[in-house]
Amino acid sequence: MSFITNLRKYVWPQIQKYPVLFYSIFILFGIRVVVDAIIRPIYFKKIIDTLSDSITEKYMLAPELFKIFTIIVLLNVFLLILARFGKFLIFKFEINVIKELRNFSFKKITSNSQSFFSNTFSGSLVTKSRRFVGSFEQMFDIFIYEFYASTIICVGIFIVIFNQSKKIGLIFILFVVVYLLIIFIFIKQKIKYDLLEAKSDSRIGGRMADVFGNILATKIFSARNQEIKLFDEITHEASNNSKKSWFFALKIELIQSVLVFTTSSTMLYYLISMWLDGRISTGTVVLVQTYMVIVFEKLWHLSNSFMRFMKSLADMQEVFDIFNTVPDILDPEVPEKLKMNKGHLVFKGVNFVYKNGQQVLKDFNLDLKAGERIGIVGHSGAGKSTITNLILRFMDVSGGAITVDGQDIRNVTQDDLRKVISYVPQESILFHRTIRENIAYGKPNATEEEIIEVAQKAYSHDFISRLPYGYETYVGERGVKLSGGERQRVAIARAMIKDSPILILDEATSSLDSVSEQYIQDAFNELMKGKTTIVIAHRLSTIQKMDRIIVLEEGKIVEEGTHKELIKKEGAYADLWNHQVGGFIE
Repeated sequence: MSFITNLRKYVWPQIQKYPVLFYSIFILFGIRVVVDAIIRPIYFKKIIDTLSDSITEKYMLAPELFKIFTIIVLLNVFLLILARFGKFLIFKFEINVIKELRNFSFKKITSNSQSFFSNTFSGSLVTKSRRFVGSFEQMFDIFIYEFYASTIICVGIFIVIFNQSKKIGLIFILFVVVYLLIIFIFIKQKIKYDLLEAKSDSRIGGRMADVFGNILATKIFSARNQEIKLFDEITHEASNNSKKSWFFALKIELIQSVLVFTTSSTMLYYLISMWLDGRISTGTVVLVQTYMVIVFEKLWHLSNSFMRFMKSLADMQEVFDIFNTVPDILDPEVPEKLKMNKGHLVFKGVNFVYKNGQQVLKDFNLDLKAGERIGIVGHSGAGKSTITNLILRFMDVSGGAITVDGQDIRNVTQDDLRKVISYVPQESILFHRTIRENIAYGKPNATEEEIIEVAQKAYSHDFISRLPYGYETYVGERGVKLSGGERQRVAIARAMIKDSPILILDEATSSLDSVSEQYIQDAFNELMKGKTTIVIAHRLSTIQKMDRIIVLEEGKIVEEGTHKELIKKEGAYADLWNHQVGGFIE
């Protein structure tokens, strides 16, 4: 998809939200450029021509000179007011559109599937998103102050010069066309270097985020020097890409210099020749030279602006590529109204195959009655996580269907589906926000009493109360300020307050000591009442009281029953149980 198409698809709708500001900027800025660069020099020409009049007495020239002087002063005042007001409009417009782009970028990126985030550095996404917004600001400024202004100036100056001298006007327009054509060709070649530079910058951001986010592992394994070496390799590559881009820019500047020198010399020669022949006035010589200075300066900056514009374009394109990524999991175009309120969960002939062809589930059937509590066990790779991911629609079935209360989970939106599911993962995930905000994340309107109640049930209230700021304590990035057990208990409290009909616990007590685990189990028993509960467990002691235990092997149910029933069978489950030491599988 072309850049223009992407711009029209993703950026233009945000600009259209402020049409009055947008069009006012173009009208007022256009007027300002015409008055400043085209009209005002004409009056300076008149002053020069008047002063050059050697026939008329000086005292007779005074009224005309002061008249021109008054007009110039009024034009300067007008420009001053217009410039300040125009600047205000541009600031207001850019601030508003940047806010819209930030919101849109956040919304668009977060709409991607879980697999997208699993395969993408979060630091790289942050870097690209920030560059995307910054690129708009730079590109809009370049478009207004350079492209738009240069177009108006070149057209206006050509009209004035052509009226003064057709020959000089033709030389002028020929120079502009050749200049822009050559610069455009070279800048088009420079885009590939800018894209490489942008990718290198994203890699640097991604690697920094990866190391900073795993700094504990870096220190534990004494890998700091190793990371420094690897980071140096990335920055070295980025440096080489930057050199290529900058050296190419120097070549473009050299060509610019030759073109400007040649044209300015040619133009000055013709002006002197025409003045000597008496075909143009002194004021016209000054006017054309003034115009040439303005045009040369604008075109010089225009080429640099083109390069900065292309660099910003490359930065934007990275995010456009993300925007154009089709999520693995999509909501239905016409979603059904959510009817899931009891939690009767059924797998009907479910098949699941990864993209690499690996089949995990084949004709898998499972019926969980509303309010039934089951435990799922099995060795790594048996399919436990796949079942959880399919229920949450982090992945979609390859065949068959999953229904809740008779409604296919693919027929409702992902957000609606996940509203009826409370999920506590093995690795508790907390935001760098207060404990209160983390607990209430699934129910933002939760009362103080509700927050404290679930914290007590999750045996979190006591340790929270001992913290200096209590429930207002910030937990750090991913909850690093709390111990593993404390993080897990906050996550459990968060699941409790959501109060959904389906509850999934993915080894939710793995970080707890034995005493805390017993307390949490009591709390879970209360929480599970009336809820369809799935407990993924390696520690078998956590699922002994489940209504049913399912044993998976290679995506198939090989055993099911209560703890006592499965022990008596002396099959796969009994084997797992007998190999445990202190509740852990060896």
